[in-house]
Amino acid sequence: MKHSFSPICALLAVMLTAATACKKDTPSKPPGNTGGNDTTPTPKRDVIAWVDARSNVFGTYGRLADTAELKKVLDTLKIVGVNGLVVDVKGSSGYTMYPSAIAKQITSLDGKTIPAGVDYVGFMLQEARKRGFKVYASIVTMVEGDGNRRMGTVFDDPAMAQYESIVCNVNGERVKVSSTGRNAFVNPAQPAVQTRALNIIKEIATKYAFDGLILDYCRYTDIDADFSDFSKTEFIKYLEDKFQDNTAKNMKFPTDIVATWRTSSGQTLPATTGKYYNKWLMYRCSVIQQFFIKARETVKAARPDMKFGTYVGAWYTTYYQVGVNWASKEYDPFNDQEVRFDWAYPKYGETGYAEQLDLLMTGNYFTQIRLADNPATAHLKYHWWSVEGSLNGGMYITKNKMPLYGSIDMGNVDWKDQGEITKAIKYILGKASGGVMLFDVVHIYAPQYNRLKQPLWDAVKNGLSNQ
Repeated sequence: MKHSFSPICALLAVMLTAATACKKDTPSKPPGNTGGNDTTPTPKRDVIAWVDARSNVFGTYGRLADTAELKKVLDTLKIVGVNGLVVDVKGSSGYTMYPSAIAKQITSLDGKTIPAGVDYVGFMLQEARKRGFKVYASIVTMVEGDGNRRMGTVFDDPAMAQYESIVCNVNGERVKVSSTGRNAFVNPAQPAVQTRALNIIKEIATKYAFDGLILDYCRYTDIDADFSDFSKTEFIKYLEDKFQDNTAKNMKFPTDIVATWRTSSGQTLPATTGKYYNKWLMYRCSVIQQFFIKARETVKAARPDMKFGTYVGAWYTTYYQVGVNWASKEYDPFNDQEVRFDWAYPKYGETGYAEQLDLLMTGNYFTQIRLADNPATAHLKYHWWSVEGSLNGGMYITKNKMPLYGSIDMGNVDWKDQGEITKAIKYILGKASGGVMLFDVVHIYAPQYNRLKQPLWDAVKNGLSNQ
């Protein structure tokens, strides 16, 4: 997902899994487990735990490679009040966690191996259903290679390698994204890339009876992408069709979009922009919007009752950098007099894709919960770097077109203590229209994978009490 951490060992008797998790000992007596059912919280809204594939299955401290441990984790999630899961079924390598006719199935990583014939996804779905959970599948959509390990579809399939995203470095040189040390994103505009993703979506929807499918990383890698020759050609067509720009074919590419670059905290950013910069931002958002339309149609054609959703970072103010406009088409950031966005261009709002969604999960990954917690934000209503402000903003720009799930990062941010995590969960549950998403299960059960270095079961249980 979506997130700040990347996406079994021995499956004694039945299975071994392959997901992304950190491992930690689960309490021998889970909080609230007194032997009865009356202590199980019953939240009014959905409480969804994300199960990152690589960490929970292949990660050093991941527990879901073992069937007994997997069941134990699911039991404890139910006890503390969780009532749903998001299960990663395709990771950043481009490989799937299930036997696929389209993509390679990942069966071994970092010394851990899934036994032949084991279907981790099917087993997880089966066990989750036994506990009454809603279950959503997620796919890392526009990434086809693990840049750190130099493994994945882009690295072992020459046909897919030609679609790897081209980025500009700080000197303005166009290079493959994996050469910069990042994961191998592919160009979302390429028809072959879209066809592969849609075929995988169709396969998942047909093969498994999930409640929904969540697109993760359905975007460009960053503001420095994609500057391939193919994107140039497509952008010129876009300018000619939408803006009747008959001089577009004479553009200086890519300097008429970004003339010079700079670096900030390891990110390559525009230093000087060209005359086509704002329209380029719109073009990229239109590419992603059109893919969402196709992806929704694919899901509904295969399984009409399956929900279609996505995860995005809640920081809309900078999300244009990855080519995504997750707002409603009814929201116009250019003409908004209350919230100003200097990157917006007339009709940018037309690229919004909220209308395509049955649910939306936003990463409200901030330790500041309420606006009033900071004097600098106490007078604001929309503030994209706090839980309250980003939820206000998310619901404002999506026009309540779908249930919105606020999300909390359990392990990658610097929580003062478990009480703050509890407060954040309670606040999101009381505010967001859909419920709360907890990222990630591994952070809860494996103290090695959260910054408090403690099991977080009590923080979750207390956050879900009296809901």
